[in-house]
Parts: sequence; C-alpha cells; structure tokens
Amino acid sequence: MHAPLGNPERQLACSELISALEQCHAKGMMYKLAGGCNDQKTALTLCLRKERLDRTERNREDAKARTAKKKEVWAALDREKAEEGA
Repeated sequence: MHAPLGNPERQLACSELISALEQCHAKGMMYKLAGGCNDQKTALTLCLRKERLDRTERNREDAKARTAKKKEVWAALDREKAEEGA
C-alpha cells in the first residue's frame, strides 16, 4: 500500500511513475486484476520508499542540529546563572 497520490507536487521525484500507474489503471479493472500494472506499482512503491527514507534522514539531521543548539543555549543560561550567583 502506498501513500495517497492525490498531490503530485508533494511527490515530485516519483511523478512520472505516478502518471504511469494512473495510465495503467485507466486500461480497466480486468487489466489491473490480471497483474498488468504490477511493474508500475512496484516501481512506484520503491520510489516512494526511497523518498520517505530520504525525508526521514533529513528530519533526523535537522533534529540533531536543533538538539545541539538547544543544549548550547541551556549551557549558556547555566553559565550565566552560575556567574550571577558567584
């Protein structure tokens, strides 16, 4: 099962595969049931998976950067507090 494909702007990397699958599905129900669209669906699934993994990696790196910045700010606040108390 893949993500909803209603917004092709969101899946720019896979837009050609989305179009190919939609064209294949337009050939009719029997064609789909006979496995005529399996190759297009597999290619789309792999593309969407790669896109998701790339997005996950970017989010992970962004989170690490935000965490590091947060720790720096808290350390600076702790130093200021310690200097005021001394």
